[in-house]
Amino acid sequence: MYDYSDIDKIVEEIIQEVCGYMKNLNKDYIREEILSAYLYARDAHEWDFRHSWEPYIVHPVEATKILISLKPDILTIQTCFLHDVIEDTPKTEEDIRENFWDEVAFLCVWLEKLSKVRYKWEEREVGSMRKMFIAMAEDLRVVFVKLSDRLHNMQTLMHHPKKEKREKIALETLNIYAPIADRLGLYHIKNALDEECFKVLDLENYENIKAQLLEIRDSKVAFVDNVKKEIDHLLEGTGVHYEIDYRVKSIYSIYRKMQKKWLEDITNLYDLFWIRIIVDTLPDCYKALGLIHNKWTPLPYRFKDYIALPKPNGYKSIHTTVVGLLKQYRKQPTEIQIKTFKMKEYSDIWVAAHFEYKEKWSEISADVNWVRELKELTQSLSDNDLIGSLKIDVFKNRIYIFTPKWDFINLPHGSTPVDFAYYVHTDLWNHISMAKVNGKIYPLDKWLHNGDVVEIIIDKNKKPNPFWISFLKTLKAKNAVKSYMKLEDKVLHRDRGKDIMNKYLEKLGLGVFDKDITLLKVIDGKENSTEERLQLLEQVWNFSITPNVLLKRILKSNKMAVLQNLQDVEESKEEEEQEEKENQSINDHLESTEIVIGWEEDMKYRVCNCCGQVMPAEIVAHINHKGKITIHRRDCVILEGVNKERLLPAYLKWDEHDKLTFALEFVFKNKIWILRILTKILFGMNIDVDEIHSRKINSKEIRLDVKLIIPNHDYLLMDRLIDRIKLGFEDDLISTNIKEIES
Repeated sequence: MYDYSDIDKIVEEIIQEVCGYMKNLNKDYIREEILSAYLYARDAHEWDFRHSWEPYIVHPVEATKILISLKPDILTIQTCFLHDVIEDTPKTEEDIRENFWDEVAFLCVWLEKLSKVRYKWEEREVGSMRKMFIAMAEDLRVVFVKLSDRLHNMQTLMHHPKKEKREKIALETLNIYAPIADRLGLYHIKNALDEECFKVLDLENYENIKAQLLEIRDSKVAFVDNVKKEIDHLLEGTGVHYEIDYRVKSIYSIYRKMQKKWLEDITNLYDLFWIRIIVDTLPDCYKALGLIHNKWTPLPYRFKDYIALPKPNGYKSIHTTVVGLLKQYRKQPTEIQIKTFKMKEYSDIWVAAHFEYKEKWSEISADVNWVRELKELTQSLSDNDLIGSLKIDVFKNRIYIFTPKWDFINLPHGSTPVDFAYYVHTDLWNHISMAKVNGKIYPLDKWLHNGDVVEIIIDKNKKPNPFWISFLKTLKAKNAVKSYMKLEDKVLHRDRGKDIMNKYLEKLGLGVFDKDITLLKVIDGKENSTEERLQLLEQVWNFSITPNVLLKRILKSNKMAVLQNLQDVEESKEEEEQEEKENQSINDHLESTEIVIGWEEDMKYRVCNCCGQVMPAEIVAHINHKGKITIHRRDCVILEGVNKERLLPAYLKWDEHDKLTFALEFVFKNKIWILRILTKILFGMNIDVDEIHSRKINSKEIRLDVKLIIPNHDYLLMDRLIDRIKLGFEDDLISTNIKEIES
């Protein structure tokens, strides 16, 4: 019989580590629960061996040892010990459920599903991904166990006898599992997977880079120690409590960077190491950043504020690169990361830090937006579409785009304003008239960039264009266009069927269908829903029902309704004629007037009755709930309390060059980044800044005086500006004063 003493020692280490972070649970309880799962799995796998001829139980134990780094709950630990039991032994789901919690059985079943796929290689990849992402959406713990399982398999892959199989597994891991770990913020697992894959796929380059790192290790460590001393000296006495350490890039990431820059020697890479400064509070992060940038020269293109704009997985930190830190290395860039202790904990153990071991694990998956999107994606796509879409929607680099209210959304690199519109709201997307990016008209098919502020102008008369499919990046958006086109065809067929029936009705002097198609509500004694009535019209168009047959059924079932319909049609015609006359009288004087609405010419509009028939110079366009545009005076009482999002700039074409000058006075809390954020907002909105002055009021307050020039017609611009400033600064904005300056 095999001696399990060495394996028992590892299990004991796992128990001790779990007791260390689960201080709220009784140690005897933890021991009992973990040992029960371990012993059950050991007995189930008693006669199973791996390619290395070790007892199979070694694998789930080592996988659990990896899993412990995430500080999981007891049920997840038990699942990791048991994750191969259903698949590889006679034990069933019912057996697991009988001996452990229902949740453990549930997780084991999902893990068995992930391993059950037996297709050809090309299909296996698709099936694995589909099941993986559905499992993620059901319960993220499934993926935590799967990643731990995959990492240990990669660490022991050298024992697999077939080279081709080893390479296929490594490629699958590199392309699927490593990116998933990255998106979940499990960076240590991601880096470990990368390293193991690199060993399998390119051992020569792996060993070469590893050897080069060893050669320069001492000199680089000395360099980093000196950098730490410089930063320590800078922060000393500032009142900021901090810690400083450093990290080394993984061998695989070094290799990728060398490939990107066409380098053969790692000595030409300056960012092999990075310094990490950890502080107590968020203000301390920016205080440390200000001191560093004031002392040494930052590289603008290497600055990333992941605190203001966190990564999709919630990662927060400030990344900056400076030069001139050491006199002997004046030109050498040094990467510095600044974060709080809480941010560090979050980045080290994403799950544990965020959810603090609460047992509502079903809420974890729901909290991760992109996981929910993955579920929808995998459930709606065919195998042929899935890989391509995942490469774009999941694994492609992401960009941050702002709404006009300065809410930010995360999109795949290469997304367009139409992708943005669909992400924000389906109704918005279905009626795109044009897009404005950073205040300027922007082509719908042009790629967006990090930090762009996107505004979509809608027109209820506009519809999706099939051409959009050729440039859309997100498959979800592409499918929406296709679905709309199908729906549009159905609507068109129903409208044509309605036209055919109206002609038959008119021949008999019966008028036409009303809006609700009331004459089809009751046919042959059956009451039809609105959808069923529309289906009857569609059948007329495709010849499933002949018009004369349907007409006979209408006359048979709706004699009184037909008579009432005649009366309603006549009244409706009279109302339409009256409204047309009124609108015509209002707009007769505008025959020679050209109005630009939302920077678009030739848009349909009418002048509101409340504002009279004299065209004022100061006007604004309002989009009503029906999607129709009316022109009002800017001071029209009707506009009081309306949704500002329904207002569009409007002006007489001959007034387009008129300008307004405003003097703005802001009082902020005295923080070093105030001016940077304010100028970013102003230039992001494409506002002409004539002058800007700053003055320190006292140690706690600073005053900024800004002189702006805006187009006379876009009086809404000032409202949008103030809204964005209030959103951008929140409690740091003390007061605002605005004055219009006469030209």
